Amino acid sequence: MIPERYLEKLYAGVLGMNSGIRLGAPLEPLEWTAERIQQVHGDIKGYVKDYKTFSADDDANGPIFFIRSLYDEAKGREIEAEDVGKTWMNYCREGIGMIWWGGEDISTEHRAFTNLQKGIKAPQSGSAKVNGVVMAEQIGGQIFIDSWGLIFPTAIEKAAHYAEVAASVSHDLNGLYGARFMAACISNAFSAQSIKEVLQTGLSMIPSDSTYAKMVRAVISFHHKNPANFRLCRQYLEEFWGYDKYPGICHIIPNAAVCVLALLYGEGDFSKTIEIAVMCGWDTDCNAGTVGTITGVLTGLEGIPEHYRKPINDSIVASSVSGYLNIVDLPTFTQELALLGYQMAGIEPPEEVKESIKQGDVFFNFHLPGSTHGFKTDNPFKAFLRHNKQVGEGSLEVIFDRMVEGDVSKVFYKPFYRRQDFNDEKYKPTFAPKAYSGQTVSVDFFLDQWQGAGLVVTPYVRITDNQECLYLTKCELNNQTWNHVDFRIPDTDGSLIDEVGYRIESSSTLTCRAIGALYVDNFHITGQVDYSIAFSKQFEEFGSLTPFAHNKGKWKLDGQTMKYSASEDCSSYTGNYYTKDAVIEAVITPIVGISHKLIFRAEGIQRQYLIGFDGSNQVSLIKKDFGYERLITVPFEWKHHQAYVYKVEYHENKICFYIDEEKLIEHNDSRFSKGMFGFGCLEKGEAVISSFKIKEVG
Repeated sequence: MIPERYLEKLYAGVLGMNSGIRLGAPLEPLEWTAERIQQVHGDIKGYVKDYKTFSADDDANGPIFFIRSLYDEAKGREIEAEDVGKTWMNYCREGIGMIWWGGEDISTEHRAFTNLQKGIKAPQSGSAKVNGVVMAEQIGGQIFIDSWGLIFPTAIEKAAHYAEVAASVSHDLNGLYGARFMAACISNAFSAQSIKEVLQTGLSMIPSDSTYAKMVRAVISFHHKNPANFRLCRQYLEEFWGYDKYPGICHIIPNAAVCVLALLYGEGDFSKTIEIAVMCGWDTDCNAGTVGTITGVLTGLEGIPEHYRKPINDSIVASSVSGYLNIVDLPTFTQELALLGYQMAGIEPPEEVKESIKQGDVFFNFHLPGSTHGFKTDNPFKAFLRHNKQVGEGSLEVIFDRMVEGDVSKVFYKPFYRRQDFNDEKYKPTFAPKAYSGQTVSVDFFLDQWQGAGLVVTPYVRITDNQECLYLTKCELNNQTWNHVDFRIPDTDGSLIDEVGYRIESSSTLTCRAIGALYVDNFHITGQVDYSIAFSKQFEEFGSLTPFAHNKGKWKLDGQTMKYSASEDCSSYTGNYYTKDAVIEAVITPIVGISHKLIFRAEGIQRQYLIGFDGSNQVSLIKKDFGYERLITVPFEWKHHQAYVYKVEYHENKICFYIDEEKLIEHNDSRFSKGMFGFGCLEKGEAVISSFKIKEVG
């Protein structure tokens, strides 16, 4: 059954999770003990650090990407552990991003990934038999499961089961009980009347004689006898359920105890709950994120105060192999989870949910209460932003305040990020832009001008290498009506775009300054891309070269070129994850080795097509689907240190490949219909890439 206000409560859960993660991340162990947190920060009442942009975090990566096993693997059937294991292998770059790579004898997730690589399939990859009890019972079992509770509202058995299956890739025993418990709590929070009801529901989903269940009951009992002082309960945890009792770097039992403590002493108040979770120390971002999801769902959007919600601005970044998917708009992610929720319940989703998801496009309709979709302004003194629920079905409100000629404010969306946008390099996010030359940007503006001369908006895009803004045609808006404005993104000559938006100005005088409200709705970036990547305008950031995400190998920029060298296979990916039909052209100079290929329609590291040199004097089209299959091989004499123009055209099932305009391969295959593109090799090699262009067709 789908509960009332499902979409809004789900949105609150997503916001609650990310608020908790953001609050707890600066105070993670080992340096920050509960005592040191109290000494330095006292009673926490808000974020302890201001981030320019909050960097990727494994606590958010897991819920965003492991749920993709429902898209890629378990289509129309019950999920299996191997499905989620494949998702790990497909979206995790080896040794960087996504999960904590703390060493395979320390990090449970690192060990699980290594096991999967060795061919140990899930759930054996996470079993205590393979890894030992200590590794199997670290905290990860309960920190990646939020999405399972969110897509099974009130269906607690389903939520617990799917969470357990997903967690079994890396965990076992109490690690799995934690997954079941927390997912059931999230699921129940959609209909529960109290935290105590939520906790009892969680207990009903795990063995009563387990250590996890005993711990939950013990904390509930302590709270019953001592309901006023959470620090007294925290001392009780130190004495009876602390880190010294449970080995490993971050065991699930002490941290789950903090979650139960925070939920009880938080008394259903969102802010109080995540604050207590952080003040208790130990794994602060994990614990605050978990209870943030539960209390976010329970209290709804109205329970999340503005000082926690506003800095998030509906945007987070992730660190999978897909730079495109790593730029996460939280309302869009919420709609996608809701669609899954309706599908899993066998219920036709509402039109508002279906219409809000335009796969492969950027589309923001601001229908969710309080949503901003990450929009920003560079001059909040003259134009500040907020959500307005009164105009249309919801819109972004821009209050322009007493503007005169010469005053300018830009209102924009960021379709791409650079290292300079962040304070740290946590989990090494990579990015592929969500806006490109050739695409069309459209928006609806409603102008409510209270005073002054007309308001003029000028569409623009900013290129990131020199931060130059390319301004398009000015448009003077009509007052008291909706104005539709669209423009085509111009050729950026190999540069990437990191802002798409509108410059706002007025010719008003000092005696009659412009003031009023501008409402933004239906912001849409769509259409076929047609662009090149100039390597001279790229940068080495977050361990990769913009705008690529590299998996293995060494990649570097050298003037006008990008080079790779690998001691084994390696690959690199960019572009819209949902690209279907296109023409890709690149100039490749092989230096060492006999395997140098273009990659296209890559649905991840383990699913893609590769085409190019594949032997001393031959080229091949290869399909990779958790293993390689050569679809066709043809002879072609080639030499090292000579530049070759690769071109691959793919439309529907037809694939054509050219070298220096000579057609070598024409083949039909229907396995993959969309995906990223890039470069790679299947064995030791070096090559230089000096040109790259893509144009969508069809």
